[in-house]
Amino acid sequence: MAVLERLNIGVAGAAGRGGSFRAAIDAHPAARLHAVCDIREDMLEAAAEKLGAAETYSDYGKMLEMSDLDAVIIGTPMQFHAPQAIAALESGVHVLSEVTAAVSVDECKRLVAAATGTPALYMMAENFTYMKPNVLVKELARRGLFGEVYYAEGAYVHELKGLNEITTWRRKWQTGIDGVTYGTHSLGPILQWMAGDRVARVCCEGSGHHYKDPRGNRYENQDSCVMLCKTVRGSLIKIRVDMLSDRPHAMANYALQGTTGCYESARASGEANRIWLADLCEDRNTWMDLSDLEEEFMPEMWRDPSEDALKAGHGGGDYFEILDFVNAIAGTAPCPIGIHEAMDMTLPGLISQASIASDGTWLDVPDSRAWVT
Repeated sequence: MAVLERLNIGVAGAAGRGGSFRAAIDAHPAARLHAVCDIREDMLEAAAEKLGAAETYSDYGKMLEMSDLDAVIIGTPMQFHAPQAIAALESGVHVLSEVTAAVSVDECKRLVAAATGTPALYMMAENFTYMKPNVLVKELARRGLFGEVYYAEGAYVHELKGLNEITTWRRKWQTGIDGVTYGTHSLGPILQWMAGDRVARVCCEGSGHHYKDPRGNRYENQDSCVMLCKTVRGSLIKIRVDMLSDRPHAMANYALQGTTGCYESARASGEANRIWLADLCEDRNTWMDLSDLEEEFMPEMWRDPSEDALKAGHGGGDYFEILDFVNAIAGTAPCPIGIHEAMDMTLPGLISQASIASDGTWLDVPDSRAWVT
């Protein structure tokens, strides 16, 4: 296998989310942050200086055309993810895209066609799958300690009314559409725990509208939207997304149930992640602290993480996802969230939007693998 000698990386949206990736890029000897792009020209030079980029662009198309890029990280608002990823892939440039992968089923189809029609690699950056507790639960599930897994819950409860006014795209694409508009943080880790399964059908209902934006307009997204998912293997998943309700901050929580074990993440600050496993717990009525299992079962990536990883955003996810992306390009590791895994995480939420508009009707979720001819 050829050694990866150089990997020039560009960052789209460098003045926002894209600025969090430098430490991981610097950690790989072949990777170099070469160019940055942002439409906010007044912030572009500062972003370039912070990230150590040689080139700056305010036009994404020109960056792809003029810069000597091997890969691009897309950290722009979600409505640009698919179009920008397609443009890069069709130019032969590897893509790491922020979530969600796309904002419509038609976009998903075009993205799959681009990703499967070129040698360039596509990866979706679902950083919640890299958080320390989620990585440990994935390993426990891989080892079969939950037995046959048949039920899970994921919730993204993150009050964002103020942020809607700062990053105004959210007011249209997250809270301006009804249904699960931002569900990959909740569903992504669960699908990895249920390895090899995918969502086959969904239904979605909402709790009603109780909040208005500063202009007095009601948010189109209902305060709490709940999506029920039935998987191909018959498991049931409940996903809640709530970006409007006033409450103390506790952004994500999860639950997992199998025939020989169960897991419940902390629901509030100061609480512990708790787990019960029949093979390891003598008392069937007493929970263990998940952290008690780290020494025996924690995968290598979290055993001795660097200071940069510990300081990275989203519980280290912003660091580890870059390393996985670069290693996948180099061929030294598989791509953990390729195009079809990205679709498995994105499509259920898109179909939920049609379900909630149809009074909670159960609707089939397409399998992107069937789109490849």
